[in-house]
Amino acid sequence: MESGPAVFAGTTFALFGTALLVWTGARVAHHAPVAYGVRPVVSATLATLFGVLFLALGVGCFTRI
Repeated sequence: MESGPAVFAGTTFALFGTALLVWTGARVAHHAPVAYGVRPVVSATLATLFGVLFLALGVGCFTRI
């Protein structure tokens, strides 16, 4: 019963991290802004960093099962 929340959290973090990385990659590939009003390099770097962070959190949740 204790693994249920870990599976839910891991899936949520992993899906969000993956989606953020795919979306950021698509925006950068099309030379579109990742965030408006922010320098493109900074916004792409921060979005990539947070995408990797959320993906790592998801994997971390799965390793605790």
